[in-house]
Amino acid sequence: MYPRQRQYEALRAYFLDARPSHEVARTFGYSAGSFRVLCHGFRRDPDPQFFASPSPGPQTQPKKSKARELVVALRKHNYSVYEIAAALKERRITLSPTAVREVLRAEGFAPLPRRLDEERPAHLGPTVEPVADVREFVLEGRHFTTRCGGLFLFVPDLVRLDAEALAKSARLPGSGMIPAGHALRAALALKLWSIERKSHVMALVADEGMGLFCGLNVIPKKSYLSEYSSRIDHAKTTQLLAAWHGQVATEKLFAGDSFNLDFHSVPYYGADPQLERHYVSARSRRQPSVLAFLAQDADGRAFCYSNADLRKGEEPEEVLRFVAFWKKQHGDYPRHLVFDSRLTTYRNLGRLDELGITFMTLRRRSPKLLGAIAALPPSAWRRVTLDVPARKYKTPSVYEEPVRLEGHTFRQLFVRDLGHAEPTILVTNDRRTTPKKLLTRYAQRMLIENALSDAVRFFHMDALSSAVGLKVDFDMALLVVASGLYRLLARRMRGYGDAQARHLFRDLIDTPADVSISGREVEVRFHRRAHLPILLASGLLDAPVTVPWWHGVSLRMTA
Repeated sequence: MYPRQRQYEALRAYFLDARPSHEVARTFGYSAGSFRVLCHGFRRDPDPQFFASPSPGPQTQPKKSKARELVVALRKHNYSVYEIAAALKERRITLSPTAVREVLRAEGFAPLPRRLDEERPAHLGPTVEPVADVREFVLEGRHFTTRCGGLFLFVPDLVRLDAEALAKSARLPGSGMIPAGHALRAALALKLWSIERKSHVMALVADEGMGLFCGLNVIPKKSYLSEYSSRIDHAKTTQLLAAWHGQVATEKLFAGDSFNLDFHSVPYYGADPQLERHYVSARSRRQPSVLAFLAQDADGRAFCYSNADLRKGEEPEEVLRFVAFWKKQHGDYPRHLVFDSRLTTYRNLGRLDELGITFMTLRRRSPKLLGAIAALPPSAWRRVTLDVPARKYKTPSVYEEPVRLEGHTFRQLFVRDLGHAEPTILVTNDRRTTPKKLLTRYAQRMLIENALSDAVRFFHMDALSSAVGLKVDFDMALLVVASGLYRLLARRMRGYGDAQARHLFRDLIDTPADVSISGREVEVRFHRRAHLPILLASGLLDAPVTVPWWHGVSLRMTA
């Protein structure tokens, strides 16, 4: 019941029906006092308003009436409601397509039958690009300009590492239109070019340079890339990583002396009930995400292993899977591992010790351990100086003691003044290295934090599971390959040996070029830029390379 109607019914029951005040108040939901106030106001109101008189609405529609004749005239020329609305807008008459449809219905016009594109009036719209098909790829004489000129700097390494064999060894899927090697290069090109989401490839489908890099007439569109990645299971992803290790064995991309290990949660913003919730550090909360494990070679600074096919409860065993993968590919176990707390269990630390693998990890700060640290006398601490010039906290205090965990004895180091509010607790089975060198090595572990930050920002790790994207596990494998290619390219560029991928991309890769195709050669001429002398000194220019996926035609880069 509406408030005004309730007041009317209550006052009528009291004044006309002469019902008791307390009974009326209880019946209509008033307190006794509030109902007496309502009666008091009604007695003194000379003109109580219980029933509002509706005001008549507008009887005319000025906009429709003004445009009626023009709408009818345009419909007689077979204009659709959207084309009529656009034509009215050009004449500064604002009328929505719905309003145009109402005018036409009132005038007795039926909806237009669906027309073919060639039957519609000419208007601006998106172009229909060709479908990617290797059979349509022809290196005929032509000239064009591409914004992706820097991508061709990776071609010599892809040829030397035999990218075609990489796809075959991993047994990646392919088709007659887009063979496996071409599909791999297409997905890799987007990773090298730092495309945030794979749907953004639609901005490059008209760039001939992107298609030429892959050996296709055009780059495949987003629907193909999403569908293709769903055909690659974790077994094929592992085979791809294994094949990549085999291809770069002679390049010494991975020194293999020490590795940084870490987990990263790739947030997911869709509605997938089967996706588990993991802690996302960037958001400081748990949310649906894909958990990925990454291993980075400490010396080469390239990612060498990834796995995004993890479920809850499987995380502690992943370090052992990486160890087994490395032994299978290189014949020996990794020599040294550095990782954070909660990456694995104390039991697995014992297994690493039994395998002869040196490790260094953090231990969780329990109240008992913090109490033991607080109880140590000042004389028990020893100050050391770290050989890390750029570090702010270079003189921490260290206390060392043996600790027994799951039947194994390890070294435990309590460290203060390392830049944290609470003491850092290090656990290692390295029984020979001095505390100074141990802390210096752990300080260098921040390299994987920097590498993860670079991967999140440049390789867009956190955008992998968008609504239109590649399968995360496959995209992580592409991240390993792309980071390796960037490290190989950085070796050639003087002064860029330690540069991150986004730095290389900004200075050297993000370069437009003019492409000239003749019968026997493809010439890529880079535009003039400030960092062009770096490319000239690299030895990549004016050094023809025969490209197998171009039917034996050579690539020559000039400036």
